[in-house]
This record gives sequence, structure tokens and C-alpha cells, in this order.
Amino acid sequence: MSWTITFYSGVEEGLLSLPPKIQARMIRLLELMETHGPNLGPPHTKSIGNGLFELRAKAQEGIARGLFCYLDGERICVLSVFVKKTQKIPQNDIEIARKRLAEVKTS
Repeated sequence: MSWTITFYSGVEEGLLSLPPKIQARMIRLLELMETHGPNLGPPHTKSIGNGLFELRAKAQEGIARGLFCYLDGERICVLSVFVKKTQKIPQNDIEIARKRLAEVKTS
């Protein structure tokens, strides 16, 4: 089974602007999701609720998160990528991802 990963507008550029080791880890996790599907399990993926999921990438330079959703036909859409600076995901980032989720689900 092969999954297709797409990026919300501007998110791929955000991924490419991450620090090099975090970027490499995030890309590796996305490759695993293409092959094995989005449910990699802890510590790599976690449900946030209401169709929104978290991808966790950790490297020497810090921690990054990607927020994504499933779409019909074995497709994954990455809605947001950011470097995590606090213990919890900032509510603003979750709200942005939820708005984007609603947008991609209706298009």
C-alpha cells in the first residue's frame, strides 16, 4: 500500500526552512508514512482529535511538529510544520491547522 503526501500551500517551504537535522528527520518520517501509512504510532504520530494528527520529529537541534490529516483515497495532507518551543503545541498553530483542515476537506 502506498500513500500520497501533499502539502498545504506554503507548508513545504516551511519544512525546507527547518534546521537541517530536524528537516532530515521530518522528511524520513514522511517517507515512512508514504510506505506504511500515517499511523506510525508513538512516539512518531499522535491524534490531536477531530481528524487532526501530529507528526513528531526530534533531533539534536530541537523538536519539530507537523500537523496533518487523512483525505480520501490514501492521501495525507500536511497542514502545518513548525519548530516546537514549548511543552504544549501552541493553540494558535492548532487553530490554523483546523481551519486548513476544514478547507482541504471541502475542496
